[in-house]
Amino acid sequence: MAPHPVVQAIIDLSAGAVGGAACVFSGQPLDTAKVKMQTFPKMYRGFIHCVVSTYRQVGLRGLYQGTTPALMANIAENSVLFMSYGFCQQVIRISAGLHSEAVLSDMQKACAGSVASIFSSLVLCPTELVKCRLQAMYEMEASGKIAKSHNTVWSVVKSIMRNEGPQGFFQGLTTTIAREVPGYFCFFGAYELCRTAFSDYMKCDKDDIGVAAIVFSGGFGGACLWLVVYPMDCVKSRIQVMSMTGRQAGFFKTFMTIARTEGTRALYSGLTPTMVRTFPANGALFLGYEVSRKLMMKQFDD
Repeated sequence: MAPHPVVQAIIDLSAGAVGGAACVFSGQPLDTAKVKMQTFPKMYRGFIHCVVSTYRQVGLRGLYQGTTPALMANIAENSVLFMSYGFCQQVIRISAGLHSEAVLSDMQKACAGSVASIFSSLVLCPTELVKCRLQAMYEMEASGKIAKSHNTVWSVVKSIMRNEGPQGFFQGLTTTIAREVPGYFCFFGAYELCRTAFSDYMKCDKDDIGVAAIVFSGGFGGACLWLVVYPMDCVKSRIQVMSMTGRQAGFFKTFMTIARTEGTRALYSGLTPTMVRTFPANGALFLGYEVSRKLMMKQFDD
């Protein structure tokens, strides 16, 4: 028996929250390195240099800067994303004239994930803004761009409210949506295609392919997402961090300025830690989501 639509939404929301938490705990130090390298590409020679320098300057705590807002960001984003993903799948079923439990194609699921990401962007942008600022705070102070750094979530939130007002939390929203829509089409599309390939090879149902295959499929989806949207993410990080010094230009102008003054390579600064992080982090995301969702859905089976 299928659960009531409201219960189904709560299950998807809860499973997304479990996946989001698993994603943060498995990949936070590498995410910190990514943001630092995106914002200050000339300050670090490479990924290892960035991690080692951060550890020497601030200790292990420096690599976990922004974990609280990252947890809030990921739990909020993935809760809304997977709840909207379930809702968008139903909309696709209705518009295609399918019954409410029909299995969608991998392409239809990719489209549902892409549309769902618009809703998740609205909750992701403010929390990711706080996370990025915390992660790059040491470099902002060291480079003389700000006089005094804020090292707690609350001090960053107060600073944004005081200097920029509530709209300050949505710096980089356009760029976030521009990143999420194509990114999550690739993310869900690659994940579902990979699961289909595993289920065909193993001659079993997609839900029974096992832990290793789910983790690999999630990692593969994440790798496809980042390869497609990385330059947009770099621009988003730059806008969100540099907006501490005053109002920043929009997405297109910032993109062209970076490309013209620092070269195309600067748009890919920090890609290495991102690609290293994507398999454990996105693998953990989908494993947390699929396992917790399966457990909750079992309560409604006959």
